[in-house]
Amino acid sequence: MRAERNNMRRKNCDGGVFLMLLVVESVFLVMVLQRLAYLEDQCGNDTGPDARRDATQLPEPTIYVITPTYRRSTQLADMTRMAQTLMHIPNLHWIVVEDAEETSEVVRELLERTRLPFTHLCASTPLEYRNKTMLGRGVFNRREGLRWLRQEATHGVLYFADDDNSYDVRLFHQIRQTKKASVFPVGMILELGVSSPIVRGGKVVGFHDAFQGGRKFALDMAGFAVNLRLLHANPTATVPHRVSYLEDGFLRRLRLELEDLEPLASGCTEVLVWHTKTQRGRKPNMDNVPGEHFDTNLVQLYRHLLR
Repeated sequence: MRAERNNMRRKNCDGGVFLMLLVVESVFLVMVLQRLAYLEDQCGNDTGPDARRDATQLPEPTIYVITPTYRRSTQLADMTRMAQTLMHIPNLHWIVVEDAEETSEVVRELLERTRLPFTHLCASTPLEYRNKTMLGRGVFNRREGLRWLRQEATHGVLYFADDDNSYDVRLFHQIRQTKKASVFPVGMILELGVSSPIVRGGKVVGFHDAFQGGRKFALDMAGFAVNLRLLHANPTATVPHRVSYLEDGFLRRLRLELEDLEPLASGCTEVLVWHTKTQRGRKPNMDNVPGEHFDTNLVQLYRHLLR
């Protein structure tokens, strides 16, 4: 009888140990499966958690801003104002093209201070085109910017931005998504005070501009942006030199139609860029510094202004 009880105790003990081992193995198996699932997830999503991004986290298209500029008394003031706007825009590359035989130190120093990615170029207007009233401003600067873009950039959005305009940062956030060519109003321009696409039912049907002149695209240079795919698809498209027809000629050469245009700025009901002009002050002259002040800061100040 006692032997039977001992046998039963031994069996119960063995059963308890077996049950405990089964529980431990089950827990271990669950942990292994969880670890395998985690590793599979990591391998299926590049090299680690930092590489796991959905489509909304992919880098945004780069905006390439081409700005023609030339030496004048208001140049540094205009360029500084524009730089302060562009410094707020992520993923932007500023292409500044001077109308000169060589790039200037003053402009380069400004570009370096912005800490923006930039390209500093120069393109002097050929002698045969100088002093011609029918030559559009900044033609050869813009052509040089386009040449650089075709060689150095494949994806992104092109925007021509003059250094004496004023820009709302919202404009750059909107043009970044340009599929072909986006269009929008420009304020403070010509007799109407505004140049704008005419939009009906979400589609561009014409243009409201003080100068029509038979233009298919009666737009201002600051009133459109173009996807680089379109630029590369039309390798000979460039900015013509005839004044007042720069925009129309360029967009025609990109083989665009009205139905291709994408109206921005709330269906072209808002102005996000303006033609502003900096009032010209008197040009600084070293003769304004009295001889008794040659040992003060004024000498260095005027030298900086006159560089």
